[in-house]
Amino acid sequence: MKQCTIIVVGGGHAGVEAATAARRMGADVTLVTMNRDTIGVMSCNPAIGGLGKGHLVREVDALGGVMGRAADKAGIQYRLLNRSKGPAVQGPRAQMDRALYRSAVQETVTEAGVTVVEAQVGDLIVSNGRVSGVRTHQAGDLRADSVVLTTGTFLNGVIHIGDEQRSGGRVGENAASDLAHRLYGMKLPMGRLKTGTPPRLEGASIAWDALEAQPGDEDPTMLSFLSSHPVARQISCGITHTNPRTHEIIGRNLHRSAMYSGNISGSGPRYCPSIEDKIGRFADKESHQIFLEPEGLDDNTVYPNGISTSLPADVQDEYVRSIVGLENAKIVQPGYAIEYDYVDPRALDETLQVSALPGLWLAGQINGTTGYEEAAAQGLIAGIGAVCSARREEPIRFSRTTSYMGVMVDDLITRGVTEPYRMFTSRAEFRLSLRADNADQRLTPLGIDLGLVDDARRSAFETKISMLGDARGVLGSRMFTPKQARAVGINVSADGSKKSARALLSIPNVGSGEISQLLPEVLTWEPEIVAQLAREAVYANYLDRQTKEAERLRRDEDTEIPAAFDYDFIAGLSSELQGKLAQRRPRTIAAAAKIEGMTPAALNAVILALRRPSRREA
Repeated sequence: MKQCTIIVVGGGHAGVEAATAARRMGADVTLVTMNRDTIGVMSCNPAIGGLGKGHLVREVDALGGVMGRAADKAGIQYRLLNRSKGPAVQGPRAQMDRALYRSAVQETVTEAGVTVVEAQVGDLIVSNGRVSGVRTHQAGDLRADSVVLTTGTFLNGVIHIGDEQRSGGRVGENAASDLAHRLYGMKLPMGRLKTGTPPRLEGASIAWDALEAQPGDEDPTMLSFLSSHPVARQISCGITHTNPRTHEIIGRNLHRSAMYSGNISGSGPRYCPSIEDKIGRFADKESHQIFLEPEGLDDNTVYPNGISTSLPADVQDEYVRSIVGLENAKIVQPGYAIEYDYVDPRALDETLQVSALPGLWLAGQINGTTGYEEAAAQGLIAGIGAVCSARREEPIRFSRTTSYMGVMVDDLITRGVTEPYRMFTSRAEFRLSLRADNADQRLTPLGIDLGLVDDARRSAFETKISMLGDARGVLGSRMFTPKQARAVGINVSADGSKKSARALLSIPNVGSGEISQLLPEVLTWEPEIVAQLAREAVYANYLDRQTKEAERLRRDEDTEIPAAFDYDFIAGLSSELQGKLAQRRPRTIAAAAKIEGMTPAALNAVILALRRPSRREA
């Protein structure tokens, strides 16, 4: 296997996945970070997974990634979100012990053989129009075949607490200003975004007895396919709420918030608003829920999820103490907003390489996203792309028909962002087949082909596939009469026709208990195998229709448009669409279909023009 050199800048979630993925593929990898001790640090909330996000964690894990396995070494409370809804929109989530998670990540980076260099990157080395390395302040020039930037919130990062402003990538760490200026100098399309955190509280100062306890699930849903049960001791979180007094304090001081004083120009995440935004946008609500999340088993710090803020420290202290259970709470670190630069992701190709700068990949918040899970998935994609490019191999493209990772990349590079992008199940039109439980069946074969998957995961996957195949065969072939079905409590019509066990399993409120009375061997199957087959049975009719729609989209994704294709001579295209197509240069018909104003008739005109032997190119 040809060895190639990849430089990854940044040791956050994106950087770790990029570096370790490239290393698993056989590349020589150097990870450049300002401080090796902060590799794997959870900058914001101490949790992994959630709605849409849990799907991304499972997909990263299916490709041999770090996040799921590290999370299961550090998980101190597991909850399956949306449990009362359909399995396609359920999301596994786990509360982390920050120290255990960071330790697990750093151990994986070391075991993978990634070379870590402590330095700050101030410039990129460009040779013959291609990025070929980085220039650091402490370690000099480092050269590589491919460079992956995962700078998080560090590009020109500015921390805001009330009217106080200071440069920083996060509390206690310097911003990356030189690198940001270099990117601006390269004429990349850039902008400003912001995110925020709540004040951290001292756990011993909270009146836990006055709060509602939120325990984890009794039967935890793990984040990695290789995990069977939690490792760390499990805990409960607490729940409290803001109240009219809290809202009065915040409203009275809104002019002192960095968000409302005009000090911040960047857009914040609409789906994770600050407490100031909540008070303003939902003025009719008298309270907002707050989850009090311990940050570790041996850590007395508590993360009050739901009250992120950029108000001054004295106002934070006042409104926190107006909340039930927090009357005597002590703030150990004030909440803050952070504003940072990002690159318009429409400047990237499907591998997250900068189209105008070959050899440079971007992953994580630098692409306008928010969240650990979105960053990790991008890091994995960028790491794969960087290695394939260095080896002169065909790039790997993730389709939105087969993965949430493909949905995210397609959304980013075709639509761009106006606020930090967050993954939701609603973004995936094929979510019935893109469930968290089958991420390994969708992606692990690709991971095996790329060398991303080790022998242990491959063996576990092959065993699971064999078990699923055998079980599907039994459920599909064993037939039962209506009388037999009704005898075990399954309500079916008395038309005399037999139904397979699989068909009976698709009936609402029918589970493994009823089926096992007809098929006792079901009791010997692994619970997760039975659960997945039940999900498949429920969605069977819908999946057939969705599969056909996905096939149509894949055909459009495979229909490429030459880079120099001339749109001026296509009859039926308005001058406005001709201009947009010429400017955006969509790579495929699927990408062209997403251009604003594109109609079915206009898209068909493009397809017909592509089929003509005499098609013109500019």
